[in-house]
Amino acid sequence: MDLLEITEKRHMRREQAADLLRALADNLSRHNGVDFMKDGKKLTVRVPDEVEVELEVEIESGESGIEVEIKW
Repeated sequence: MDLLEITEKRHMRREQAADLLRALADNLSRHNGVDFMKDGKKLTVRVPDEVEVELEVEIESGESGIEVEIKW
């Protein structure tokens, strides 16, 4: 299968980012998958019962970040 990659970068308030993470978590726990839109079409990514989660925290003087990666 060819690689399909959807990348989206947006600026938002911290509370909006938290809402986005909550929605992602709710979809993972309730629906066993996550829906994305691509070119006006809905793409559903099914997620198995067990996954590998990597959490990375980067702290620098000018910019910091938290990265969450889920793989299976």
